Amino acid sequence: MLSKISFKVSALSIVILGASISTTCFAAGTQSANIAVTASVESACTIATTPLAFPAYTGSAVVDTTATLSITCTNAAPYVLALGAGTGTGATTAIRVLTSATTSSVLNYGLYSDAAHTSSWGDTSGTDTVAGTGNGEVQDVTVYGEIAANQLSAQVATDYTDTVAVTVTY
Repeated sequence: MLSKISFKVSALSIVILGASISTTCFAAGTQSANIAVTASVESACTIATTPLAFPAYTGSAVVDTTATLSITCTNAAPYVLALGAGTGTGATTAIRVLTSATTSSVLNYGLYSDAAHTSSWGDTSGTDTVAGTGNGEVQDVTVYGEIAANQLSAQVATDYTDTVAVTVTY
């Protein structure tokens, strides 16, 4: 019986000795590294508009109104605002055309970038557009509209409409 016990003790000693060797071979350590972190902010703009609604036109006097373009662009991003000619037949950015849905009558009107109505607002960059620089906040830009007097000879009493494309380039 002694020999069996001594055999078991010997086997146990080998297992303990093996565990001891394992522990010393895999000692803990630390290493460190850095993660390069980058980000890129791209220029971006959004735009919202209010309607440009003229008051009732009698023909005897000029009729004026305004609309607002609310533009939000990335801080320091340059932008250009352009207004298309509209959907009226024969319209240009110098003379836009309001049309009637029920008759062939039209009313000519203009859109301007200034309250004095001297700068027609169009879509040729650097010529008749409006430039600005974003600040990350909403910036309101006024569109000035005008219907000239004395256009009643060819008009019928009805509602007139047009749709003008607003484009922001940034």
